[in-house]
Amino acid sequence: MAKSPRKSIGGFPTTRLRRLRYHPAVRGLVRETRLSPAQLVLPLFVRSGRNLRQPIASMPGHFQISPDQLAGEIQEAAELGLGGVILFGIPDEKDSLGSDSTSDQGIVQQAIQVAKQAAPQVLVITDVCFCEYTDHGHCGVINSRTGRVDVDNDATLELIGTQALSHVRAGADMVAPSGMMDGMVGAIRDRLDEAGFVHVPIMSYAAKYASAFYGPFREAAESAPQFGDRRGYQMDPAADPGQALREVELDLAEGADIVMVKPALAYLDIIRGVRDHFPGVPIAAYNVSGEFSMVKAAAERGWIDERTIALESLAAMQRAGAGILLTYWAKQAARWLA
Repeated sequence: MAKSPRKSIGGFPTTRLRRLRYHPAVRGLVRETRLSPAQLVLPLFVRSGRNLRQPIASMPGHFQISPDQLAGEIQEAAELGLGGVILFGIPDEKDSLGSDSTSDQGIVQQAIQVAKQAAPQVLVITDVCFCEYTDHGHCGVINSRTGRVDVDNDATLELIGTQALSHVRAGADMVAPSGMMDGMVGAIRDRLDEAGFVHVPIMSYAAKYASAFYGPFREAAESAPQFGDRRGYQMDPAADPGQALREVELDLAEGADIVMVKPALAYLDIIRGVRDHFPGVPIAAYNVSGEFSMVKAAAERGWIDERTIALESLAAMQRAGAGILLTYWAKQAARWLA
């Protein structure tokens, strides 16, 4: 018979943390991070046409859909108890100013109306940006007056406000500016307030990095830059984390109601930093396309278990401090959690 370990005060064997793990019910009782479908937001890609459900090759299980196909997705989101959807639009015709994005007859404006008719209780968020709508694929007005081609920050702000107001007039419940233009939240808040939409919240992509994890999204939204890249306005992945905190602080001062960190998994430290420095502020994390597609590809080869990895990743984002999770696993995760 094995000799029992020497008794100690305040340590092993008196303290045995495995006691909290030995039984599934005990693990459930002491679990702090608890995922819920109500935390999950499903991204959807809408383009003009009818009966269109075009697979996105790099994002298995996701599609570019026409507005008439959107109603089914919205009803399913309601049945699953998701926290909402976020809409991205892909117009048939693009120009240098992304005119479809500000048109009351634009693709996203049409999609918003379909969504609200299909299930009024589902929260409809819209991405406010220009990369999907411009023929050059950048997030605003292009300016070369300084001798270098760049996005004109201040000229873009006027259009950002117009776009957001158009979305809200169509029925959007929340707008989410993603272009990383300085002053974008203030420009939107001013336009919405002036039009009487003081109740509509803004979820700002406050700390959005120029990440390689966006690759599949650019196929899904047909938004790849036609020249250069977006490093002149999106954040440098190697930047001091304090820059992200400054971005968040500025957006909150301009009227942001929710702040987002994007991507999620490679930036858990940023999520935690925002949580620690801004207690009480709702934080969203975007579990982006590359994070999703890598897991899908590995799971298809039998190297990993998709369900376990996906739920573990989402739990890590929540544990880091994000209470709102934008994820391409939203529908699957809701079913798994049920």
